[in-house]
Amino acid sequence: MEMKQEHRLCDEKTSDTLYKIGMFAAMNHVTVKTLRFYEEQGLLPPALIHPENGYRYYTLSQMAVLHQITALKLAGFTLEEITHINSGADEEAVLLKKKSELLSKIADLTRQIAVVDGYLSGKKAGLSAPVLVKTIPETTVAYMRIRLESYDDLFDRMPEMGALMEKAGCICARPEYCFTNYLEPGYKASDILVDICESVVEARKVTGDLQFKTLPSIRAACVFHKGSYCTFSESYEMVLRYTEENGYEIAGDIRESYIDGVWNKDDESEWLSEIQIPIRKTSKKC
Repeated sequence: MEMKQEHRLCDEKTSDTLYKIGMFAAMNHVTVKTLRFYEEQGLLPPALIHPENGYRYYTLSQMAVLHQITALKLAGFTLEEITHINSGADEEAVLLKKKSELLSKIADLTRQIAVVDGYLSGKKAGLSAPVLVKTIPETTVAYMRIRLESYDDLFDRMPEMGALMEKAGCICARPEYCFTNYLEPGYKASDILVDICESVVEARKVTGDLQFKTLPSIRAACVFHKGSYCTFSESYEMVLRYTEENGYEIAGDIRESYIDGVWNKDDESEWLSEIQIPIRKTSKKC
């Protein structure tokens, strides 16, 4: 039987056993259509093609090439990338690059799973939103540093700060950003040192107890809290657990941002706040 081999002279001989395309496909658990597609892409041309009927024939030595293609596809390589490898590219370099890409995707998926888990935890705890890690930009604030006898004193002091801001000619930034900075670690029932802060367009002259400073950008784990401040502990537990479970540590003063409250909502259930905990990746090693 006269045969034709691509890229060889027609009368060249081979000692390899030839297998028709159907048999070769069955031997390797692929379809004939797949082999024809690989041929079209230049990945795996037949060893020989019959000059009259066009039958394709393959050899056992080509199984290694087919297995390489299959393995690389399972690893996420595109046919273009596989062709690049087969054309003489540094295979180890290409594989290391793909490994880096896959690890990056795993990290992204892990973060997505953490958000879903946080959302599920929040639903179970009756909270309105999941924990999110976000960047809070640099801001200039007007602030008063005070010691509170109790947390209830906080909103009694805010009108005083508002009066001083008006006297100093402050212009509040938009969107509004009003928050309390807790300056000492851990929970205290009394003698609580805080900065009451309001983001402003620019710093003004110190007026009484009202001062100004620029706070740097921070990366923070944040969770919205809907309802009374008496239930803040539930939201704190959630965001602190998220921080620990995802390899973060607290990296600055905790903020409580007040979005809606007693000043514009009569119903406590409509009060909206956000707990913002500055974080960084922990340096602890297992």
